[in-house]
Amino acid sequence: MSDNQNLLAEQRRALILEEVRRRGGVRVNELTRRLGVSDMTVRRDLDALARQGVVEKVHGGAVPAAEASSHEPGFEAKSSLERDAKEDIARVAAEMAVPGSAIALSGGTTTYALAHKLLDVPDLTVVTNSVRVADVFHAAQHGGAGAVAAGAATVVLTGGVRTPSDSLVGPVADQAIRSLHFDVLFLGVHGVSVEAGLSTPNLAEAETNRRLVASARRVVVVADHTKWGTVGLSSFARLDEVDTLVTDSGLPDAARARMAEHLPGLVVAGGPEAA
Repeated sequence: MSDNQNLLAEQRRALILEEVRRRGGVRVNELTRRLGVSDMTVRRDLDALARQGVVEKVHGGAVPAAEASSHEPGFEAKSSLERDAKEDIARVAAEMAVPGSAIALSGGTTTYALAHKLLDVPDLTVVTNSVRVADVFHAAQHGGAGAVAAGAATVVLTGGVRTPSDSLVGPVADQAIRSLHFDVLFLGVHGVSVEAGLSTPNLAEAETNRRLVASARRVVVVADHTKWGTVGLSSFARLDEVDTLVTDSGLPDAARARMAEHLPGLVVAGGPEAA
C-alpha cells in the first residue's frame, strides 16, 4: 500500500472513531454510505481501531470501547488519534512559550506535537520526562529538520521507569523534578473532569505529574476534546490548579461552559477564548 493510501486510511479511521464517540455507536452500512468506500474497507478499518483498543466491534458495527480505568494505551496507538486537533492545540500552546524561559513538557502525544512547534522558540531550557519529546529536540540539534544552532534548546531528560506511553516515572524522576523550578509546565493528560480533575491510569505517572505541577509557576494543560469526561485510575491535580487548558474546537459548547466555570483560563484552538 502506498504512503498516500496509508494517510487516507488514517484519516478515514479518525473520522470513524469520532463518529463512534459522538453517537455512541455506528453501523457498517452507514459508514460505507458516508465515506464512499466498500463494506470490506470499513470492516478493515474497524478491525484496526479494535486492535488499538478504542472501539469494540459488535454485530453490524462498532461501539466505543469500555476501557478499564487502569488501561494505558501505548504511544503508537494514541498518536494516530485526533491528529488535526493535536496540531491545532500545539500551534496555540507554542505561543505561550517565552524565548529564554525554562519550561517542562510531560509525556503524551499532544506534548510530542507541541515539541515540534517549540523548535522555533530560541534559547529554551526544556525539562521533560518524555523520551519522545527529548528525541524531537535531539534530532533537530543533530542535523534534523528545524535545527537552529544559535538558539537550540537545552534539554534535561529525567530518569525513571518507562511507561507504555514512553514517559519516565517513579522515584528517580520524582527526585530530579523536585529540585527544579519551571516558568511553565505543558502537561498532557489521560482524562479531564470536574469531579476527578486531571487523571491517569498509571499510579507512578500520577505521582510524577504531581511533582511537575508542584514545580511549575504556571500550568498549561494540552488536551483534545476526547479527554473531557474520561477518568483514569489516579487523580493528580484539581482543575483549580491549572492556569490554562488548551483544547480543540471539537469540544461541545456545554462542556466548554462547564470547563470555563472551573478553570482560570480555557483556550479553544481555532475558536474563542473563555476566561
